[in-house]
Amino acid sequence: MNLHHPSMKWLAGALFVAMVAMACRQEKQQQAYDVAAFYWPAYHYERRAEFLFPDKKGEWEIIYNAVPKEEGHAQPKVPLWGYLDEADSADMNKKITAAVAHGVNTFIFDWYWYEGQPFLESCIDSGFMKANNGRMNFYLMWANHDATTYWDVDNPRIDSVIWKGGVDREQFDVVVDRVIKNYFLDPSYYKINGEPVFCIYELQTLIDGLGGAQQTKEALDDFRTKVKAAGFPGLHLQGILWSALPSTIAGVPGDRIETQDKVLEYFGFSSLTNYCWAHLQDPSGDYTKWAEASTAMWADFDRDFSIPYFPNLTVGWDANPRFLFKAGYITNPAPEKFATYVEKAKSYADAHPDQPKLITINAWNEWSEGSYLEPDTVHGLGYLEVLKRAFIGND
Repeated sequence: MNLHHPSMKWLAGALFVAMVAMACRQEKQQQAYDVAAFYWPAYHYERRAEFLFPDKKGEWEIIYNAVPKEEGHAQPKVPLWGYLDEADSADMNKKITAAVAHGVNTFIFDWYWYEGQPFLESCIDSGFMKANNGRMNFYLMWANHDATTYWDVDNPRIDSVIWKGGVDREQFDVVVDRVIKNYFLDPSYYKINGEPVFCIYELQTLIDGLGGAQQTKEALDDFRTKVKAAGFPGLHLQGILWSALPSTIAGVPGDRIETQDKVLEYFGFSSLTNYCWAHLQDPSGDYTKWAEASTAMWADFDRDFSIPYFPNLTVGWDANPRFLFKAGYITNPAPEKFATYVEKAKSYADAHPDQPKLITINAWNEWSEGSYLEPDTVHGLGYLEVLKRAFIGND
């Protein structure tokens, strides 16, 4: 046997990669819960966003320029690690290392597609995928909302549309082919029962862009067919539960659909989660009151939906860096308060043994909305230490 033959070198390399992947999978299996933090990939230079962030540091610009809107308002938020460039694999390595060490074993990347092009994708491609080396899982949430002047802190209007989030069928197929090829096939892509998980933020926007419910069902069915052709048993389609999930659909074959649960059944969704508590309860005032009201809704979701609901935790809320005016915000978030609801989420997962123990968190780095696990100069690594105690232990 010629061990120096090119084909043997390729085989040896492939075996090494397989062994590393197996070791990484075994490491991941040691954690009983999948803790998945939403990741907002806006903290790097994006050519298409330069008109919004001329400092070429992405949304960090509005973080370090934020000012208090009233006495006692805790702005600006200051990152303990400095203003990292997430599209730099060395900087992303710091994030991955900290995440895994503290029990966050999955990132859910907000993923964008506007006017036939990806947006903010360099964070994943140049940062995460080059730095990860199989240490943690990831999956995509298609953040298919309109891009509006909500992102433009100097614009007094927040509802003017820059790019539309809806896509027609031609663009939908381009998106599907791209995410399967570039992401689903990566060994670290998160799967449930072998099916890659793909989350859709605004179902109504998807329906509107594709031209109706029946056209959307056909598009999603073809998505599943392509996923199976790529070698997977199927597609795990996850929905975000909030106002963009319609409760009624007219004009479908058979009859009018009258509940969100039936809407999800019609399109073949596999699970639900929330993006943040700000979609459930008005983000204003005391953290504990806000958290109690939001997590109390989990029992309603159990009753109202026939597919698994995965509990969501939210660290805090203060989107004022994005606005000229004063918006409502959570006044007193703290790691010790967050810890109460981490335990509640674990209890929920334990009480649902027939579904994966997946818990989603808003967010790893929503600095501009005041909801982040990354360390700042006030709480340090406090939020991450809460997760480490809950999901890894003190060893």
